[in-house]
Amino acid sequence: MSGLAYLFIALALSVLGSLVLYLLHRKPSSLEHGIDEFAREMRALAPDAEDRLPRGRDRRRGAGPG
Repeated sequence: MSGLAYLFIALALSVLGSLVLYLLHRKPSSLEHGIDEFAREMRALAPDAEDRLPRGRDRRRGAGPG
C-alpha cells in the first residue's frame, strides 16, 4: 500500500471519530428539553421545604415555642 492510502485511511478515521464525538456531546435543542431544563433550574433555586416554616416554631415537630 502506498503512503497516500495510509494518509486517506487516517483522515477517514479522524473524520469518523470527530463526527461520533460531535454527535455524542451536542446539546439537545428540542422545546421539551428547554422546558425540562428550566424546571430543573427553578427547583435548584427554590428554598427547601423546611425553610418555608414560620420562624419561632420547632421545625421537627411543628409545635410553637413554650
